[in-house]
Amino acid sequence: MTAPALGPKKSMRDSRIPTGEQDVSVSLVYEAWWPLAASWLLMALEVPVVAAVLARLADPSIHLAAFGSVVFPLSILVEAPIIMLLAASTALSRDWESYRKLRTFMIWSASLLTLAHILITVTPLFGLIVGNIMNAPEEIRGPARIGLLIMTPWTAAIAYRRFQQGVLIRFGRSRMVGIGTAIRLLAGFSSLGAGYLVGGIPGIVVGASAVVLGVVAEAVFIGVTVRSDVRTLRDTKHKGESLTLGRLLRFYFPLALTSVMTLSMLPLLSAGMGRLPRTIDSLATWPVLNGMLFAFKAAGLAYNEVVVAMLDRPRTVRALFRFNLLLAGVGSILLLIIAGTDLGWIWFAQITGLPPSLAQMAVTGLWIGSLVPALSVFQNWYQGILVHSRHTRGVSEAVALSLCGVFLVLGIGIRVGSYPGLFVAVTAMAVGSVIQVSWLFYRSRPEIRKLDLDLARPFHGHGPDQSSEPG
Repeated sequence: MTAPALGPKKSMRDSRIPTGEQDVSVSLVYEAWWPLAASWLLMALEVPVVAAVLARLADPSIHLAAFGSVVFPLSILVEAPIIMLLAASTALSRDWESYRKLRTFMIWSASLLTLAHILITVTPLFGLIVGNIMNAPEEIRGPARIGLLIMTPWTAAIAYRRFQQGVLIRFGRSRMVGIGTAIRLLAGFSSLGAGYLVGGIPGIVVGASAVVLGVVAEAVFIGVTVRSDVRTLRDTKHKGESLTLGRLLRFYFPLALTSVMTLSMLPLLSAGMGRLPRTIDSLATWPVLNGMLFAFKAAGLAYNEVVVAMLDRPRTVRALFRFNLLLAGVGSILLLIIAGTDLGWIWFAQITGLPPSLAQMAVTGLWIGSLVPALSVFQNWYQGILVHSRHTRGVSEAVALSLCGVFLVLGIGIRVGSYPGLFVAVTAMAVGSVIQVSWLFYRSRPEIRKLDLDLARPFHGHGPDQSSEPG
């Protein structure tokens, strides 16, 4: 089905997913993609900027390690079940009935997960998870608990924001998503600047407060912006099968499981680094390096929603796949240029403020993770195809296999015990990504064939009346 019909004036005003009357080309894919990519890229700047400020405050290694290896990974893990509300809302918010049911689901999910966040922070669960499971050094546990307490509103704000962003994307208003991210960064960076200028405030308080304030500001902006589209949904008649709770859970549960498994990788990698050589150095360098890798993954992360929405049109696979190849190549080539020139050293040592020894570790980590941007693009290409076709089980299977690969690499690294934790963690991430993309490719081939048989022809030399599974 296509998105609800919009007037011509509105369609000219905003960047949008093409409607059924438009031919899909690479340029139209780009038009729909770039506002979302800008949003992801701006969001990716958040953690490196927070790390850069923390690196210039008192006890930088302690507070960097507490924020980047405990507070942020655990906050992300708690919100994991609702992070795919963006994809679900993009795919399912076709009418008022579906919107209302998704909204109720969002409210209940956000409430329960916020309760879970509080319990982890203020009960003995904190010692079990942070101390025993993650094996975080004793000196970072106190700051980490403070940071988690400040991050309490995070999950609810993310749930509301991502749910409403899906409606904006469904209506072709992806540019508003980028503006919301800019507002988020403006609020967060203003808070960071104030904390830095005041001085004397613990780094973990400055960093966690900035992140929370930014997310809340963005959620408020998105809530105001989406009102006109919600009014349009009120007048949209329901078509097809009703979105019952059972159908919603069957669609969403594999996506939620996928998010939980994917985002559990961050605390898992932190736990691995806690058991490997140069523990504090690795944990302190990790948020800065991972922030850089995440920035280069932004192009692929933005592509998922574009694929889900554009595949409502026939004969779009070829244009989407060409754009996919372009994104994959550019991302990894740029990362290799940064790692192989002085740009990497300038970023890590001079801009983010890491000490020389840690900056050198980060540059080496870039080399190890150079394929991560390309893998992210392919992952979201195949994942978008499966989400569009409602075959979300393949997505969770791919992540489960990816986690097995991460476990294996970390286990080998711990057994050998001679490589710094940072290098083992980045290697584990890259291996896990290769496994995930490989399985997604395998599971999505039948769906690609159904969507557009022409995709196979450039690679196998078939004539106009022949077809083959894409290779």
